[in-house]
Amino acid sequence: MAITNWGSARYEGLGKKGKGHVSVQSGVLDDQPYGFNTRFEDAKGTNPEELIAGAHASCFTMALAFALADAGFDDGVLDTKAVVTLDKDGDGFKVSKSELTLTAQIADIDEDKFAEIAKGAKQGCPISKLLNCEITLEHTLNSEFAVG
Repeated sequence: MAITNWGSARYEGLGKKGKGHVSVQSGVLDDQPYGFNTRFEDAKGTNPEELIAGAHASCFTMALAFALADAGFDDGVLDTKAVVTLDKDGDGFKVSKSELTLTAQIADIDEDKFAEIAKGAKQGCPISKLLNCEITLEHTLNSEFAVG
């Protein structure tokens, strides 16, 4: 079973003067502005790296939620932040790293088991597989937290 989703972008003008708009199938992004000024300056709008960070954080977190459920854990809270790094690469740029930082509250799980499941989720996440860059994961587990 293949699942497809689409995103689209339009860029009017060229170089630094150009202005773009990005949309996605669900409509959650609909003609959102992007361009040089939103990518390299502080203008309002989005940029590709921000969108990748959101995609990676959400994909990894969902993969971990399912992996924990498959391991028999039935309640918890997972908060993940992804920081995507764009580095100079010759005359251009490349995404060189995605740093995942996870804070989790899962009752009745020990640190080693949690670390093993989180590592597997990082490796199995479809967005992790897509990215050709270093992917790190730091996590904090508060197993004393009483969920529910």
